[in-house]
Amino acid sequence: MAFTLQIGQPAPDFQLPATDGRTYRLSDFNSGTLVIFFTCNHCPYVVGSDETTRATALKYADKGVRFVAINSNSKNTYEEDSFPNMVKRMEEHNFPWTYLHDESQEIALKYGALRTPHFFVFNSERKLIYTGRAVDSPRDASKITVNDLERALDEQLAGRPVSVPLTNPIGCNVKWDGQDKHWMPGDACDLV
Repeated sequence: MAFTLQIGQPAPDFQLPATDGRTYRLSDFNSGTLVIFFTCNHCPYVVGSDETTRATALKYADKGVRFVAINSNSKNTYEEDSFPNMVKRMEEHNFPWTYLHDESQEIALKYGALRTPHFFVFNSERKLIYTGRAVDSPRDASKITVNDLERALDEQLAGRPVSVPLTNPIGCNVKWDGQDKHWMPGDACDLV
């Protein structure tokens, strides 16, 4: 069995606390297209692409696309990724997405999150239609030449199949609790 969720598979459910003080389940995001992405507070690939992700989230908001960010990184690896720092970061940046905390890392394992950021796009039936990177240069937005996430969303919203449903996420690996900061599960591998 593959480590990362496969195209066509359903979105795994979750029940996670958010920086807005609420707890959310998958069913709280029950209409339209859903983008779930694994992220964190400190990774230079996340920080370098946050404004590009913001622009994409805002561009598609009136088309029924919701964005949900999940931080699964261990605070024991990077204190910057703690829940209080997640709250602080949302207060400072006012990102247009719900920011969830996966302290147990159970949800990262259910989705097979490889890196930060790692994007998963689900159709209205909550079947996976795209997974991988958002852009080809997340660390330096000035060098972006391809926006795979927007292409997938455009195709989905136009009723067409996603032409490139798999790309490799580009970023730092998820910081697994109790492991070296560069460790990845043995069955985690590139998507393409």
